[in-house]
Amino acid sequence: MAKLKRLLITGAAGALGTQARSHLADLAEEIRLSDMVPVAGVNGNEEFIQADLGDAAAVRNLVDGCDAVAHFGGVSTEKTFELIERGNIRGVYNLYEAARVTGKPRIFFASSNHTIGFYRTDEQLDAFTPPMADGLYGASKVYGEQLALVYWKKFGIETARVRIGSCFPKPRNRRMLSTWLSYRDLFSLVERCFVIPRLGCPVIYGVSRTRSGWWDNSHVRYLGWGPQDTSEIWRAELETSEPQGPVDAPDALYQGGGFTAEPIHQE
Repeated sequence: MAKLKRLLITGAAGALGTQARSHLADLAEEIRLSDMVPVAGVNGNEEFIQADLGDAAAVRNLVDGCDAVAHFGGVSTEKTFELIERGNIRGVYNLYEAARVTGKPRIFFASSNHTIGFYRTDEQLDAFTPPMADGLYGASKVYGEQLALVYWKKFGIETARVRIGSCFPKPRNRRMLSTWLSYRDLFSLVERCFVIPRLGCPVIYGVSRTRSGWWDNSHVRYLGWGPQDTSEIWRAELETSEPQGPVDAPDALYQGGGFTAEPIHQE
């Protein structure tokens, strides 16, 4: 497999960005890292450029010369509209405009399960299920998914729009038995999205194997990717340590869990 020339990882100081550095280190000859805050210990084939996604000129400089972008940057939870707007709305627009004018790199867009969080836990979803965001954060990711589609249709910029479930070393609660995504499964998906000859602009659900899943990825079998890990090895432990809550609690009722009960955050 030929290496990419230069891969940009945004949000490189965050939880998934930090994991991306180690898991994707061999995917490209050069790894360009970016975040609003410094990252620890830049390695041999890495360079770091500090930048705010809300700064269009800075983002254009970041993207220039890259043939792939793993976009983990932006706001990753419910915050004030002002923060979400700068990082996830203006920032994503800046990213796609930079991609359009600097060479149209392929993009892995870290979307979220919170784009569909108000679907019930007894519903099964596929890539063609309309979004039903559970808050401002989820709505901003819907915007990012749609913007990616615009730039694919108008300009041919390929994007994997990946609705990441719950990506942690292990599931933290009962809900995550249905949404957990291992680091290994996430970054093997990132790699497939960059090396496959033709990607397009698919919606992909980022989830490891589980018998209580809600999401259907059959439409992206052409990627040649399948999860290797499973949340089932923690099921007995979590079902024992966390008693079943009320049937009308957010975690039991909605796929987005507690995000469906979050308020609109103010300053």
